[in-house]
Amino acid sequence: MSDTISFEMGSASERPPNRFQVNPVNGNSRKAQAPEGTTPGSGAGPGDEGPHEVYRRLTNAEGELLEDDTFDATQVLNQHQPRMQRQSIKSSFRDKDKPSRFKDLQTTTRFQVDPENEVSEESNDSQEERELLENEYDTKYGKSFRHFTREALPRLDNYRNMMSIQAAYRPTLDELHNATLTGKNTHSLTRNQDLESGIMNGILKFGWIKGVLIRCLLNIWGVMLFLRLSWVVGQAGIVEGFVLILTTTAVTTITALSMSAISTNGVIKGGGTYYMISRSLGPEFGGSIGLIFSLANAVACAMYVVGFCESMLAMMGTYGWAIVDGGVQDVRIIGCVTILLLLIIVVVGMEWEAKAQIGLLIILLVAIGDFVIGTFIGPKSDEEMAKGFLGYNSTLFTKNMFADYRLEKGVQHDFFSVFAIFFPAATGILAGANISGDLKDPQKSIPKGTILAIIITTGTYLIMVLQCGATVARDATGNLTDTVNGSFAFLDCQPGECSYGLQNSFQIIELVSGFGPLIYAGCFAATLSSALASLVSAPKVFQALCKDELYPKIVWFAKGYGKNNEPVRGYVLTFIIASAFILIGELNLIAPLISNFFLAAYMLINFSTFHASLAKPVGWRPTFKYYNMWLSLLGSALCVAVMFLISWATALITFAVVLALYLIVAYRKPDVNWGSTTQAQTYKNALMSVQQLNNVEEHVKNYRPQILVLSGLPNTRPVLVDLAYMLTKNLSLLVCGHVVRGSSSQKYRTYLQERAGNWFRKHRVKGFYALVDGEDFESGTRALMQASGIGKLKPNIILMGYKTDWQTCDRKELQQYFNVMHKALDMYLSVAILRVPQGLDCSQVLGSQDGWKTVADVPRTLQPNESSGDLQAADSHARNGLGGSIDSLSRNVSQASSTSDLSFIAGNQSKDVSGMPDPLDVKTANLLPNTLRKSKLKHDDPASLYKGPGGAELPKEVLQDLTQFTRKRSHAVIDVWWLYDDGGLTLLLPYIISTRRTWQSCKLRVYALANKKAELEFEQRSMASLLSKFRIDYSDLTLIPDITKKPQETSTQFFNELIKDFVVPDKDNENGHSSRATLNEDEALISDDDLLAVQDKTNRYLRLREYLREQSTKSDLVVMTLPMPRKNIVSAPLYMAWLESLSRDMPPFLFVRGNQTSVLTFYS
Repeated sequence: MSDTISFEMGSASERPPNRFQVNPVNGNSRKAQAPEGTTPGSGAGPGDEGPHEVYRRLTNAEGELLEDDTFDATQVLNQHQPRMQRQSIKSSFRDKDKPSRFKDLQTTTRFQVDPENEVSEESNDSQEERELLENEYDTKYGKSFRHFTREALPRLDNYRNMMSIQAAYRPTLDELHNATLTGKNTHSLTRNQDLESGIMNGILKFGWIKGVLIRCLLNIWGVMLFLRLSWVVGQAGIVEGFVLILTTTAVTTITALSMSAISTNGVIKGGGTYYMISRSLGPEFGGSIGLIFSLANAVACAMYVVGFCESMLAMMGTYGWAIVDGGVQDVRIIGCVTILLLLIIVVVGMEWEAKAQIGLLIILLVAIGDFVIGTFIGPKSDEEMAKGFLGYNSTLFTKNMFADYRLEKGVQHDFFSVFAIFFPAATGILAGANISGDLKDPQKSIPKGTILAIIITTGTYLIMVLQCGATVARDATGNLTDTVNGSFAFLDCQPGECSYGLQNSFQIIELVSGFGPLIYAGCFAATLSSALASLVSAPKVFQALCKDELYPKIVWFAKGYGKNNEPVRGYVLTFIIASAFILIGELNLIAPLISNFFLAAYMLINFSTFHASLAKPVGWRPTFKYYNMWLSLLGSALCVAVMFLISWATALITFAVVLALYLIVAYRKPDVNWGSTTQAQTYKNALMSVQQLNNVEEHVKNYRPQILVLSGLPNTRPVLVDLAYMLTKNLSLLVCGHVVRGSSSQKYRTYLQERAGNWFRKHRVKGFYALVDGEDFESGTRALMQASGIGKLKPNIILMGYKTDWQTCDRKELQQYFNVMHKALDMYLSVAILRVPQGLDCSQVLGSQDGWKTVADVPRTLQPNESSGDLQAADSHARNGLGGSIDSLSRNVSQASSTSDLSFIAGNQSKDVSGMPDPLDVKTANLLPNTLRKSKLKHDDPASLYKGPGGAELPKEVLQDLTQFTRKRSHAVIDVWWLYDDGGLTLLLPYIISTRRTWQSCKLRVYALANKKAELEFEQRSMASLLSKFRIDYSDLTLIPDITKKPQETSTQFFNELIKDFVVPDKDNENGHSSRATLNEDEALISDDDLLAVQDKTNRYLRLREYLREQSTKSDLVVMTLPMPRKNIVSAPLYMAWLESLSRDMPPFLFVRGNQTSVLTFYS
């Protein structure tokens, strides 16, 4: 046989087939077949191609498999290659990073052409080796494909943590979209490391039988089965007994169906009931239920242990045994010893606890079987017959068919009272779900195990009801003489006089059983298994609650020990609580409360499913389909009804406790985000409200000032935001607009949004932050005005800061600022401009607050319009510790003015994609709100809200300026200069301010223009009448009679000084070109014609300036109608000169111009 074999590989381009020769990689033949003078990779011919060249030829340039290739490596190799040859080819097909003993020999691997019909000596190798080769080849291809693309294939690891913004192996959008990015995601988890599911070597996980079914069976089959079921039959009869049991089963089944839906809607971690409710309804409901459910389980553990002790004392009493007094003291002694033994079992490990549960189940099943067999055996003695056990009897069955409710211990029983007593027998359905963290597959185990347990236990209860009703009489004397000669005289006794029978004795199950002592064993098994389940459930649920830190001072109990993360501290705490209740006694008074606690959990499980189905979030996709939202709602209502049936007083106590715990969590506002259905419902309600609002016709009485404030980041102009919020608080919409020059990365945008949200929370401002990337201030603001809001929730007022550096700034910036006003008026938006004496931009005064990084920590990238010198200068500027926040670089580095109030930040802060954090890890930003909530600083204290660079205290004067609109004012004065009728907005805004708590005692002084001096008194009365009809209180009303009077010479000189740098003489220059051509090129200039055209207006505003300085210099706020900027009539510098004349050296000054539609009305 030849040492080589041939095969052909076709080409997608129909080129002649390449022929390869495959050498066996075994020293001698390899050396013999290597031609002299050839080197690997030389490209001399096909014989020089290594295994990676083979793979290259199997793919195109993009790394995709060629569809027309006829190369089937696995088939050819399986048919023709000996084992040693296949081993060598497998090695060469492995990833080059994997160790291989042939790694050093890959460069000499040869491919030749030989006849194709050669048959291998070992062609009959096993199928296992063929599969191994196939798997190896597929793995090679799968791993190599990652080298040809940045994309990630859909894998489980990418979706494992639902809270993570970036998946473990999935590249970011920037990495995919931006071709200049170098570097890979360095935050990947190690392959095969399954952190979320917790499946690691050595951890004990239970299947659905041992983990859920057995636990639920043991918890549902409790002491009630042996001590109370016969009494229920005696009171309710067989028919109503069936109804009672089926009603109980309906409640538990509906709850189980709801729980199955929740548990199959995603991965369930440890915490059981608490985890399901908290992730569905949110931390408030989840935390309250988790706490009371843990407490209920701890107290229930004590109840079950006491039940065991009482059964033990009853058995000891038959033999005359006693430890101390055969009563309460013995219960305490036996109880403490028993719960200590149970604690040791669970602390040793869940494996021992599971083994103990299986042993107890066997005993319980034997006891139930003993009873069933006993009914068929019949009475074994006359004594048993005298006590009412007759065996199967049709007459007795008929007599016991219907109810016979009686008075017992002063209580007249009826269906509902008997139902309340029996219902706790069915409250063990959560036993399996509570150890969800210890289940292999909770999504499958919880539904299957819980529902099957309900079916089995319900069937058992129904069969035992039939057997009790058919074999035991309601009343019996127990007198042996009455059984003589087959007489049934022992059944003739009046109710209340007999000691035996279904109605009178709790030992009926023992009486009927084939072997009585087994029933005692069954009682012991039922109580101990329930106690053991409660002792495990309480700490497991409590541990999950503690991990989430919903309540203070309990995180200490979250620590787990061992491979299974056992809550040993929780076990000890449960042991202490249970021991205390055992020693106290009086558990019968607490029993109804415990049942109500369990029912409250059932109620919220049902409500969770209903609420999720109602809200219909996209994430609600349970694989368990056998549920119905209205059935879940019915189950929730049934749980509430049963709570009040058991005890209305304890039901009220339960609701009060749940409400109190709910309010605690709501007040603490834990920093958690679990995607609860309450979040989904909030969105749904908001969407529906906005849609409904869209159909509501607008009316002047319902006008609300919805403000878009051009603030940049809110913390850079807090005074501007404070004024806007004072106008919109609890009334309307507030949007803080931010225009960033140039493009920014998504990380940077997210950082700015987090920072703005942080400022809103700290200052208790209810507003929204809107960020726009733009080439300049004008285009960005246009986008904000056009796109902000939705439906009727859209801004109708734009609020800007006054541009104090309009005389010295770049002319283009001035024109953009002026154009924004024009655009706003074109869109029928009202315009407001605020000027304060100290300026609005506080970025140089305030330091970096709340843990946000300073400019030195934020990486900047070189922009197209910057030189490297600019960047170096900016970085050294930051390193030298100017101490400002990130907003200190919030404008162009080359722009020296710190007084510019253009509401955009940092053209130079725009980001390119890089491997560095940009500018801050989002996860760090997300941690900050919780820090704020934990801060004990008083909100009203300005010193806690505002800090200087490095956290330094600010001077009192600065703090007063920063809080001029938020601190309480006494005897403040607001002057309203309502010059022109703009719809009433100039009057409405100061009125709104006067209604706020901090400005409540302020006075409104109204100034208006008189039409004729001769009719001054009449016009004053007319204005007063108008104000009174508007129901606006004012302290003083003044009309200005001589506004047309010529201004003083000093005012004219002041105005000319303002505009001297912008005035261009309107005459031909030396070249013969008119200055009009210059004006057309640069609109930020003023010609003599322009001045002459508006001379009257200029004089009017200068005259107003004189009145303002006379009347309003001592006021706390001046509100004036904004002069109308006429298009193509008034240039930007001329208009700004008007505003400067009116507002210079004045108190805080607010210009307002409505959109000429009414916002006030005197009609009701």
